[in-house]
Amino acid sequence: MFFSLIAIAAVIALFVIVSRQQNRIALVERELGVLRGLVQSGASLPAPKAAAHQGLSEEVKVAASPVAPLADGTTMTEEGVATPEVVESEAEAGPWTKAQAAGGRSAEPSEPAQLQLVAEAPAAETPTAAKVARQTDVETALGTRWAVWVGGIALALGGLFLIRYTIEAGIFGPGVRLTMAGILGLALIGGAEFIRRTGFKVPVQGAAGAYIPSILTAAGAFILFGTVYAAHGIYGFIGPATAFALLGVIGVGTIVASLVHGLALAGIGLVGAMVTPSLVASQAPNPWALFVYLAIVLAASAATARFRDWKALMAAAFVGTGVWTILYMVDAPDVNLAAVLFISLATLAVLAFVWLGLFMVTGREGAARGFDWPSIVPGFFIALTAMGLSVDPAFASAGDALHGAVLLAALVGVALYRPRALPLVFAAGIAAVLIYLGIIPPATIGADALDVGLDAQPLASSDALTFRIGIALGLVFLAAGFWATRRFAATASTRAACWAAWGVIPPLVVLTALWLTFGDIDRDLGYALPALLLMLVFAVGGEWIARAEQPPLAGGPAVSFALGGAGVAGLLMLHMAFGSGWTTVLLGAAAILPALATRWRSYPALGWIAVGAAVAVLGRVAFDPAIVGAEFLSRTPVFNWLLPGYGVPALAFGFAAWQLARTTSGRPRLAMEAASALFALLTIAMLVRHAMHGGVIDIGAVTLAEQAIYTLIALGAGAILVAIDMRSPSSVLRYGSIAAGVISAGLIAIQHFVVLNPLLTDESTGTIPVFNLLFLAYLLPAIAAGALALYVRDKRPRWYAAMLALIAALLAFAYATLSVRRLFKGEFIALWSGLGQLETYTYSALWLVIGVALLTAGVWLKSQVLRIASAVLIAIAVVKVFLFDMSELEGVLRALSFIGLGAVLIGIGLFYQRLLTRAARDAK
Repeated sequence: MFFSLIAIAAVIALFVIVSRQQNRIALVERELGVLRGLVQSGASLPAPKAAAHQGLSEEVKVAASPVAPLADGTTMTEEGVATPEVVESEAEAGPWTKAQAAGGRSAEPSEPAQLQLVAEAPAAETPTAAKVARQTDVETALGTRWAVWVGGIALALGGLFLIRYTIEAGIFGPGVRLTMAGILGLALIGGAEFIRRTGFKVPVQGAAGAYIPSILTAAGAFILFGTVYAAHGIYGFIGPATAFALLGVIGVGTIVASLVHGLALAGIGLVGAMVTPSLVASQAPNPWALFVYLAIVLAASAATARFRDWKALMAAAFVGTGVWTILYMVDAPDVNLAAVLFISLATLAVLAFVWLGLFMVTGREGAARGFDWPSIVPGFFIALTAMGLSVDPAFASAGDALHGAVLLAALVGVALYRPRALPLVFAAGIAAVLIYLGIIPPATIGADALDVGLDAQPLASSDALTFRIGIALGLVFLAAGFWATRRFAATASTRAACWAAWGVIPPLVVLTALWLTFGDIDRDLGYALPALLLMLVFAVGGEWIARAEQPPLAGGPAVSFALGGAGVAGLLMLHMAFGSGWTTVLLGAAAILPALATRWRSYPALGWIAVGAAVAVLGRVAFDPAIVGAEFLSRTPVFNWLLPGYGVPALAFGFAAWQLARTTSGRPRLAMEAASALFALLTIAMLVRHAMHGGVIDIGAVTLAEQAIYTLIALGAGAILVAIDMRSPSSVLRYGSIAAGVISAGLIAIQHFVVLNPLLTDESTGTIPVFNLLFLAYLLPAIAAGALALYVRDKRPRWYAAMLALIAALLAFAYATLSVRRLFKGEFIALWSGLGQLETYTYSALWLVIGVALLTAGVWLKSQVLRIASAVLIAIAVVKVFLFDMSELEGVLRALSFIGLGAVLIGIGLFYQRLLTRAARDAK
């Protein structure tokens, strides 16, 4: 049924094609008649305008092409049509020909004349060129490309259907049928070659994709593939070796023939060649036969692709070879390692000497041409092979990790030899990094957090061989990376940066993995010395590369990678050589070194290395806020590890910012200023927290003191961002500072006033009279919010400054009120402990005093927010006196409450009268 539908569709397609071709032939005959009439009338054909040619069919262009005289008195058009020479001028030739008038046809312009009229007519009166082009493209596709392709497929299927028919009808035996199929395939190939050699050309533009000789060759190759497979797999006429050889010859021959017949035939040959090993079954498969065969196919494909510059064919050949290699390693019970190494190295040899070797520009000129994207494919598969040999227990236990390292080194070597094979060093570097990250025991990186048992095993083997291979690979990447970086530093900065990156990353990863796997994580001088040497090598290498730049000592991306590697190596060295406390202190102090180096070198990377040191210190204190661990932190106030752990980095970052401001400046200087201010704030906050909690800072539940520290940090961050934004404007800094202030206000409103308020939680406020919890949670944030409000008055929106001022006033009011409560109640000030009469009167007096103070500050600072706040507070005091004090107070306290209220209100009224009188006098 399926084949019947195909036959019906083919008949319909052929009918449409024949109809279209008949119309086209009629058009050509009509045009020839027009040309004959012009010749007989003695008129010359006007040259059509260029605009008229756009979007027209090839036949119309042929008919309208100008004529050129020949020696025999005839003329030849551009398409080879011979006509008698025309000597009359264009003025004598009208748009209507005499032949049309003599024949009695309607007076319509001839086709060439139509071209001229179309070119000269208004655009609104002529069909669009795009529509004409679309119609002719459909005709060309139906009449040339589709017809030829359908015909080729029909020939190939016809050969198979013929064999099927002879089998069903029992006309011939298997041998005769296969012989006939083979003869048909060879006949198609021979016929294709005959047609090609007899001068076959494609006269129609757009029909080159339907080159008939290539279609016939593809059909013949398809039939030959099926014949050989049937002879082996169905009838058993030939053995596996013979079938394998014949199929390989057909595949390779098809690939080579594609040099003449095009890319499509090369694809058919490559697919057939790559599928051949799966078609031929054997009781004892020989890996050497497989991989030698694949090497031959790969070399033939590479040579063919190189001659014709078929990158897709080359990438497909690499994919096929890589897939067969991985399948063999996965499925074979006993892997022949020598065969795996052979095909991997053969792939690299084909890449280096055939694909990138024939007619290629080498050296610095080749480097300027970018990279070769088909090289990504062998890089991926060979790196995957190397990872399998190094990580898989079946291979690694047998010592095959050494062979994996050889493959990685080979990738680096080919990338050095052929600069355009740059993807190979990426593949080798990523594989090396993954292998050595895999040897780290899971318990070392926090098995509890990852839900991994402490008895979990690393992904890769960690033994003496792995240790030695790691050192060797690190040296290979280091030497090759820096040598290639200097080679390309002056001519190809991007390529040099890539090599510098992979000259730095694998050695650092290998050193870190070996230290975490074989060394002492707490302190190990045996690994600290190599880290120090690596830091010096990277620093010297960066200077060596910088001297080769154009202009010298510019400090480009390659130099930045080298110096960044030196900074990371120094970080590792400090962690390996010192304990937790000294590491934090020295790491903060180390930010001074790159800042000082800017006195002699203006490399952009130096400032960012200092910033990296600040980020590293921030990460350490986030991981361990106690600097030396909570269990080892002294309980002595102030003079403990918190002071140097936070204070020394703050001073070092400030000095680095000062130094950078006098040399390279830029954003690194601003970042260091921000880091210095932040750590200064953290120093104060952590010392206060330590003192208030008796030397314990790692309590589980969040307390008001802890929340106060967070609030101070948020307010400090807002101020820092505003300061940086004023020196180096940035929308990120602007909105970030506003966000920090809004977050601070939210924390205060929710945490300080409601959730953690000691009036509601009955939390201890501390035994120290002044420097207690209330001081930390309310007065310090009030001062910080008020200072920030003053600072941003003319730098941020008015609502932002007003919000901060209101928060500052509320915090100051809360501090004063709660301090009075603590004065009467002691350490615990919960609401349920009741109110005394003297305490109640004191609140009224205090609120009035605060209201007057806010009014004075509002007038002095010209702040309407403070004046309104004072009015609100005084109104609250009035309500309290009349509603609460009148019923709760007795005797002299009640009288004093009303007397004080009256005096304050009269004083405020007098103050406002004088203020308004002065304002009116100044207005005159």
